[in-house]
Amino acid sequence: MKASFEREFLRRDLLRLAIAGTGAGLAGSQLLEPAHATPVDLNNKRRARYQADSAEVKNFYRVNSYPAR
Repeated sequence: MKASFEREFLRRDLLRLAIAGTGAGLAGSQLLEPAHATPVDLNNKRRARYQADSAEVKNFYRVNSYPAR
């Protein structure tokens, strides 16, 4: 009976060791310095990207057989 108790105890220790090793690995992989975001150019962000007379738009309406305007 004592042998099975020792076996279970060793399994618990192994589980604790695995959890501690995973935690130590994750803690070591963290960045030492915080990452900084690049600034956003608001003029470029707000500009209109849709151009109704572009070739891609004309081709889309031609292929999808929308009625001509």
